[in-house]
Amino acid sequence: MITASHSTVRPTSNVPTAGAAAPESELRARLAAYWPDLYRRALRLSRNDAIALDVIQDTFERALRFEDQYEPHSNLRAWLQRILHSVFVTRCRRLRRERRALENLMNDPCSWTLPDGYSAQQALSPAVARALASLPEPFRRAVELVDVADLSYRDAASSLGVPLGTVMSRLHRGRRMLAEALRPETDREPGYPEAA
Repeated sequence: MITASHSTVRPTSNVPTAGAAAPESELRARLAAYWPDLYRRALRLSRNDAIALDVIQDTFERALRFEDQYEPHSNLRAWLQRILHSVFVTRCRRLRRERRALENLMNDPCSWTLPDGYSAQQALSPAVARALASLPEPFRRAVELVDVADLSYRDAASSLGVPLGTVMSRLHRGRRMLAEALRPETDREPGYPEAA
């Protein structure tokens, strides 16, 4: 005699059953609840209501675009805060580049025809250019790529062929060495050892 099995087959949450709508992801279900908190943070960063709203919109758009990278049941608030901060920093860098381009155009209407590296290098004063040239090559290259050429840390790391942390370390030390090289002799304190 054949008996029927009592195990039931349940549809998985990723596969909708016929006639049923696809289940809403945890991220999509909880996203709107974080709007007030993210808005307050964006407003604190930008100090401008319109910019804060733009940052929130970009944050939500990016969160939905990279939804597959969110780990369910992890800290959604922290994940969204990281995205918001990244969006804000990217926006600030873009605005700084646009402002610099406008300043260059105001000073030289033909500057847009020059190679990209020209305006950044020419903007350095002779004293800063000499101090930068005096740095050891690895530190000088990190400062040139990030601070002068305005590359991101990740792009600079890719260009140099080193890990991201190495770029950050070289940049930190390079900036300190550059600041020290630019300090007048009278401001330097005798007797203090050079920082490692």
